[in-house]
Amino acid sequence: MCGSASATCCARTRSERKKRRIRRQIRALGPRTVLLALDETDLLLLPPLRAGWARRGQPAPIPISGQNARRTVFGSLNLRTGHALFLAQKHKRAENFQAFLKLIHQHYRGWSVALLLDENSCHTAQGSLRLAHALGIQLLWLPKRSPHLNPVEHLWREAKGVLCANYQDACLDHQVGAFIDYLQNLSALQRLRKAGVLSKKFWLRCVRH
Repeated sequence: MCGSASATCCARTRSERKKRRIRRQIRALGPRTVLLALDETDLLLLPPLRAGWARRGQPAPIPISGQNARRTVFGSLNLRTGHALFLAQKHKRAENFQAFLKLIHQHYRGWSVALLLDENSCHTAQGSLRLAHALGIQLLWLPKRSPHLNPVEHLWREAKGVLCANYQDACLDHQVGAFIDYLQNLSALQRLRKAGVLSKKFWLRCVRH
């Protein structure tokens, strides 16, 4: 028990040190640098079940199709302006992440870009690191196992709760389009609010200047 508590304490200490380092890196960014949070999520044909009903004492029947197609949506959020970019891909592989890096570079041409992201294998692949360096994109690595620190994660949760939970769309491509449209149609202020960036408890308050 003591060993487990000690390991947990060490993990928290490492996480706090990494968060302080990220804050210092952000404060040091130049005036022509945009700060983006980046994440990706999988959309499945079979919906997440968050609510339902059944007669007392009886299991609820859950019909399934036997197939569960998958798409990955990459997304970035400008933590200062609320602007967002999204890209749907068939897979969550290094080449798919690299396609999104190119989209970011094209959209923010003329600006330096700093990306806040986790250490998913598609992000840390050598080809991804080389491309980010070639495009002049600085990568700021979040602490491990800390999805709650990524504001884009909260956007995913919001959109899935509205569009995906408890409902199976007839076509996954339609669901993906509706998912992206929902997030794009939010105002910049709404995206920042739903992502938690405007909260007094947001861990990166230094981005709001």
